[in-house]
Amino acid sequence: MTVATENERNTTIPRVTFKRITPVLFAADVEPCLHFWESLGFSRAMEVPDGNTLAFAAVHNGSLEVMYQSFASAEKDPAASAATKSALRSHAFLYIEVDNLDEILAAMKHAPLEVEPHMTFYGAREVGFRDPAGHFITFAEFAKQQ
Repeated sequence: MTVATENERNTTIPRVTFKRITPVLFAADVEPCLHFWESLGFSRAMEVPDGNTLAFAAVHNGSLEVMYQSFASAEKDPAASAATKSALRSHAFLYIEVDNLDEILAAMKHAPLEVEPHMTFYGAREVGFRDPAGHFITFAEFAKQQ
């Protein structure tokens, strides 16, 4: 294997401008996941019904967006490979930086804590929850810079 030098990497890697990255999380039932985010001040941006349930939905808060798709609708997708369909059952881990962790704790007072509020060795105060689909969500507040 040949390792490219820094100069070679800089000339061969295209410069791409990204606008945003949005997680798409899979769930058995999309609706409870939306309620989880709505309790944090997110609002519904889009919904795609599938009979009496939701196949897909997105919530947003400012420039932040989280999307959910039901396992059932993903498994119906003819473009999805068998490998993709088997990977749907994995869980995601989201790390979200916030200005005020106490606001998160107040908004989530009815949700069970997965990880109690604590200080990390890298200077963040963090707390962890799971959304109704089982995805682990860490909220972190860093000390204000003077």
